[in-house]
Amino acid sequence: MLKKIDHIGIAVEDLDNAIQTYNTIFNIKPSFIETVEEQRVKTAGFTVGESTVELLQATDEESPIAKFISKKGAGIHHIAYRVENLEKTLNELKEKKIRLIDEKPRQGADGKKIAFIHPKSTGGVLIELCE
Repeated sequence: MLKKIDHIGIAVEDLDNAIQTYNTIFNIKPSFIETVEEQRVKTAGFTVGESTVELLQATDEESPIAKFISKKGAGIHHIAYRVENLEKTLNELKEKKIRLIDEKPRQGADGKKIAFIHPKSTGGVLIELCE
């Protein structure tokens, strides 16, 4: 089912500052910067080997990232795994009675289809599946 770790999502309060920090520490520039209106985030992705570190800044106070930061502070928000067929994977998880946040794929950053598994089904870790 899982092909690889696609990316690690990190919630940040100030995306520009976080981009500068990554550039200063690792001498790396983002491979993409975009706003995902549906998710209410602005995101920057840094390619690291076969995976991406995705920095996420809320674009409004009601976004999931803003709520996460207000409860837990900035830091690791989710881990994303690449799957071959997202719709098939979601159907298999539903059959196993796994609690999903998204029962159907939606548009995510970097042109990917995504869906989230609820942390109550994964030992407290928010997991994103993407294709």
